Amino acid sequence: DEFTYYGMDYIKDKYKVDWKNPSPSDKVKPTYDVVNDMATEVTLNAMEQYEQFPTMMEDHFGGSQRAGVIAAASGLTAAIATGNSNAGLNGWYLSMLLHKDGWSRLGFFGYDLQDQCGSANSLSIRGDEGAIGEVRGPNYPNYAMNVGHQGEYAAIVGSSHYGRGDAWCFDPRVKICFADPALKFDFSEPRREFAKGAIREFMPAGERSLIIPAR
Repeated sequence: DEFTYYGMDYIKDKYKVDWKNPSPSDKVKPTYDVVNDMATEVTLNAMEQYEQFPTMMEDHFGGSQRAGVIAAASGLTAAIATGNSNAGLNGWYLSMLLHKDGWSRLGFFGYDLQDQCGSANSLSIRGDEGAIGEVRGPNYPNYAMNVGHQGEYAAIVGSSHYGRGDAWCFDPRVKICFADPALKFDFSEPRREFAKGAIREFMPAGERSLIIPAR
């Protein structure tokens, strides 16, 4: 929250964006320079805070948590200021690259892969790894750490529409396809469903039924 509020103060002071009263009238044009400025400012401030208060760095154990928190604030700042979800996602990805450049790594194992390759596919609209934020779902392949990345990406996309005062992020009629209560995967609670899979409580249906042992 601290890092995000810093970003809100920054866009209000420099770009005159009234984030408390969202409106399309004061949105900033989403250019490379704008995203670069906002994401860099928020990222560097956050990294300085971590270095100034070591206990906070210890609390957010592992680079993945710190990277996610910093990048989320950067993405939210760019998204709310511009009203553009893609600008927000690029703010996230730029933050990750700045983070790695400053601290050498983003997290454990290979979980930082999707954060480093995101900039390259954020403007190539491909269904497998470049879909616009509003149509990315729980199975989006670059969400390697689903429980963490899914919520953060969704917040960045949602914040861009909050910044414009929109009623919704995506046409709600699309959600009808996933509203069937008979589906094994509850799309209203994707994080919970992933957690059930992690602890071997999720039971799929269809072609996988033959290989799932009886309970």
